[in-house]
Amino acid sequence: MKNALIFGASSGIGKELAKLLVADGYRVVITGRRAQLLQEIHKTNPDKYLVKVHDVTDLESTSLLFDELACELKQLDLIVYSSGVGFINDTLNWEQEHVTIQTNVVAAAKVYGLAFHFFEKQGYGHLVGISSVASLRGNKAAPAYFASKAFQANYLESLWMKGKSSKASITITDIRPGFIDTAMALGITFWKAPLAKSTKQIYRAIKRKKRRVYITKRWNLIGFVLKIIPSSILYRFT
Repeated sequence: MKNALIFGASSGIGKELAKLLVADGYRVVITGRRAQLLQEIHKTNPDKYLVKVHDVTDLESTSLLFDELACELKQLDLIVYSSGVGFINDTLNWEQEHVTIQTNVVAAAKVYGLAFHFFEKQGYGHLVGISSVASLRGNKAAPAYFASKAFQANYLESLWMKGKSSKASITITDIRPGFIDTAMALGITFWKAPLAKSTKQIYRAIKRKKRRVYITKRWNLIGFVLKIIPSSILYRFT
């Protein structure tokens, strides 16, 4: 039986991805701050879910969690970082910016680094980060969110490069969703995709060990446009 660890599994993409993994024969460690929601998931298949109530911004506890799982499970085949926060923050309220940076940047880097070291020691493994189409450019309405997703995307690419020179077989996948029907969809949205459809595409990309993928597929077009559009035009639409 393969083992997977999902950070941010109490709702949204993380929760739906956990369901698909269990259906595919995985035992899944589900983490998050909301214990009740995690327990509700656990009750649906107690033999396949292992609950770990955890706050990713508590960096010390993140290190302890990896040590704990190394003893309990012996192996981890897949680690997914699906935790994330974001705000429309026109006023640059520092509390909102800080929360976003702590979760999407500091905590993400901590998990990514621990996962990479774990896989190096183990000899193999697959790390998946849920970044965003937002990683491609800036945005005046949600500066910290867009910048934090750019950080994740570049960090994942850096780990992919490190993995290429590692003796271990380490796969890195950067998932870049557009607007999905979850609580994380910010502001005025379009092309909003159903959560179930989006998660199936994400899991398909994971199984195929894709380096980078836009979800859903039509966001490849937006990704292309965002890369080439001048900032003098882009700022009018953000």
